[in-house]
Amino acid sequence: MASKGGRAIHTLSAIGVSKLKAPGYHSDGGGLYLQISPAGTKSWIFRFKLNGRVREMGLGSMRGLGLADARTSAADCRKQLAAGVDPIEARNAAKAQDRLDAARAMTFAHCAQSYIDAHRVGWGNAKHASQWENTIAAYANPTIGSLAVQDVDTGLLMRVLEPIWKEKPETASRLRGRIESILDWARVRGFRQGENPARWRGHLDALLPARSRVRAVRHHPALPYEEIAQFMSDLRSQTGISALALEFAILTAARTCEVIAAKRDEFDLKAKVWTVPAERMKSRREHRVPLSQAAIALLSAAESYQVNDFVFPGPRDGKHLSNMAMLTLLHRMAERREAAGLSPWLDAVTDESITVHGFRSSFRDWAAEQTNFAREVAEAALAHVVGDKVEAAYRRGVMFEKRRRLMNEWAKYCGASSSPAEVVPINRATG
Repeated sequence: MASKGGRAIHTLSAIGVSKLKAPGYHSDGGGLYLQISPAGTKSWIFRFKLNGRVREMGLGSMRGLGLADARTSAADCRKQLAAGVDPIEARNAAKAQDRLDAARAMTFAHCAQSYIDAHRVGWGNAKHASQWENTIAAYANPTIGSLAVQDVDTGLLMRVLEPIWKEKPETASRLRGRIESILDWARVRGFRQGENPARWRGHLDALLPARSRVRAVRHHPALPYEEIAQFMSDLRSQTGISALALEFAILTAARTCEVIAAKRDEFDLKAKVWTVPAERMKSRREHRVPLSQAAIALLSAAESYQVNDFVFPGPRDGKHLSNMAMLTLLHRMAERREAAGLSPWLDAVTDESITVHGFRSSFRDWAAEQTNFAREVAEAALAHVVGDKVEAAYRRGVMFEKRRRLMNEWAKYCGASSSPAEVVPINRATG
C-alpha cells in the first residue's frame, strides 16, 4: 500500500475487487473509486475537485479495464490536474480531434452524395435530385470533390464559383446554395468545424456581385399570348397522348410534373375540380384546379390510352408520361413548321424555342393584359403562394369561383369550344 500526501492509495487488491459486491463507491485512494451499481455492474470512477467544483469522470467498465489500468488512468488524470488541466475537458477535446481526424477521410463528394440521398425522398421530384447531382458533379467535384470536407474553405469556393458567376449566374447561385447546405450537413454530422465558407450574407456577398446585377434572370421562353389560339389549332392537329397532355397543361396553367403524374382518382368531374396532392406541388400545398369543359373533354379523350392509374400514361408499364415528352412534341411541331416553310413557334423577346413551362407565362400575361381579374386570382391559378395562412384559407373559398371563371375565359381564348362535350367517367374500368 502506497501513500500520497499522507493519504493512502492503492488500497484495493485485484482479488478483493473481484469479490466486492456491495453497491456503492469503494475507494482505491488518489481519487480512484470502484463503483458498484444496485444491479451489480462494476465501473471505475475518478473523483476530483477543480475550481471549487467536485466532478466525476468515468474511466470505464471493470470488464474492459482492470485495476492496474484504472490506476494508470487515474495517475494520468492527477498529472493533468497538477498542470491545471480539467481531465474531462481534455478527454472531450481529444475525442473531438479524433472525430475530426476520422472525418478527413470523408470527402466533399461523399458528403454531397450522402446529403442528396438523405433528402431524395423528401424532395419527391426525381428531377430535383438529378439536378443536384448534375450541378455538383459538373461544377464542384472537379475542384473540391476529392478533398476532405473539412478542408473546403473560401478560397476553394471562389475557384468553384468565379468561373461561372458571370456566365451562368442562376446556375452559380443555385450551386452556392447547394454547397452551403452540404457543408452545413457535414458540420452537424461532425465532419467539419468552423464557419460555412459558402454562406452568402456577410461573407461571399463581399466577394461576388449579386446575381441580379450580373445579368437579369432568364425566364422560360414563352409564346406571346396573341399567338396562343393559332398554336392551339396546330397542337390539336397532332395525335397521341403527349398532345393531349400538353393541351391539358396549357388549359389548366399547370406545371409539367403536376400534369404527367396526374391520377384518375384526383378528379371530381361532377364538381369539375382537379385536386393535386401536396407532395406533387412545388409549394408542398394541395392545389385545387377548376376544370373548364375543354379540359374535361381532354380527360375523356385520354381514356382511350388508359393502361394504368395515370391519366397520361407512358409507354412503359406502370409509368406516367416522360418529363420530356411534351417538350419533344414542341420540337417536333417546330420541325414540321420549318419543313412546311413556316416560322417555328418562338419567344418574341429571345427568339428561342418555347418551353412547356413558358405557357404559364403566356397565361399570366394574358390575364394581366386582357382581363379584369385581380392579380391575386391569376397568381392563385398558377399556385403561387401569396399571403399568410389566414389569407390563404380565405382565398381558398372566395377565389375558387373567380378562378373557375378565369379558366373558362382562358379556354375560350385558346380557341376551345364552349359547347359541352360528352364526358366519359375518368374512373371507368379499362379492358
